[in-house]
Amino acid sequence: MVINVVKPGLSTTVQDLGRPGYYHIGIPTSGGMDMLSLAAANLAVGNPAGAAVLEAVFMGPELEFTADAVVAVTGADLPPKVNGVEQPGWESFPVKKGQVLSFGFLKAGARAYIAVSGGIDVPVVLGSRSTYTLGALGGFHGRKLQAGDVLPVGAGAGKAGRSVPAALRRMPGSPAELRMLPGLYWHRITEAAGKGFFEDTWKVAPEADRIGYRFKAGHPLEFVPREQPFGAGSDPSNIVDACYPYGSVQVPGGTEPIVLHRDAVSGGGYFMLGTVVSADMDLIGQLQPHMPTRFVKVTMEQALQARHDRKAVLDGITSALA
Repeated sequence: MVINVVKPGLSTTVQDLGRPGYYHIGIPTSGGMDMLSLAAANLAVGNPAGAAVLEAVFMGPELEFTADAVVAVTGADLPPKVNGVEQPGWESFPVKKGQVLSFGFLKAGARAYIAVSGGIDVPVVLGSRSTYTLGALGGFHGRKLQAGDVLPVGAGAGKAGRSVPAALRRMPGSPAELRMLPGLYWHRITEAAGKGFFEDTWKVAPEADRIGYRFKAGHPLEFVPREQPFGAGSDPSNIVDACYPYGSVQVPGGTEPIVLHRDAVSGGGYFMLGTVVSADMDLIGQLQPHMPTRFVKVTMEQALQARHDRKAVLDGITSALA
């Protein structure tokens, strides 16, 4: 079976759960920005949680099916339609041969995940089907979809009417709260600046994508005076080049925090204020520009508990759809 791409949407790519293991050589994990929603869409149509899906940003594609299939759309509230008839979100529904899947206007969130029974069957590259557009790697020819593309779909028989319970549909609140563990370079800012960082309400900047989410509207950070280290830039936010963990919070010049996300570079010369806990990285993928956001200071124990709680949500989705 194949799917004909009639309209590609604003930015639609093939994604799965990513390709960990290559960050040390500069190849990011990629994968779905909201991994929990991606897994839920797959489970709803009877796929393994890590099968390849389509990630649509702000605007959905228009897709013509050449054979019967079962589809589920999770994540952002981007109403799916089959031949113009609206279908439920977070629930599997049938699409017949010759029918067209399209989408209404975005109501909430930022990224929708479109799972098809059998999974999107593009080639596996370094263990993943995910698209890394900056490196033209993986996915459908290493790029976002274009009109006229023909997407291969694997063999699979899903079941319609399987719904993810509403209590397990995890989306950000308003203001969104991102839990952050202060990092090795926390000592570079003053005590007052650190306190203010967590008290401020930030807003998502328009410069927010798969590489990183920038936040604005908070107070600039004040740095502790220092003697410029050999190998570091002159700006107080510069350090001797270091590795960037996934979820790192950089603040270039001390003005606008940037949370590094799925397609981020793996190292550089900006200090890292801390790291957003892995459990909340899904939420970042659903933030729209200008959305109010607060960073919440947590301990390592609280970060580990957050990871445990997120796994419990995924386990609950798995059980509910079994």
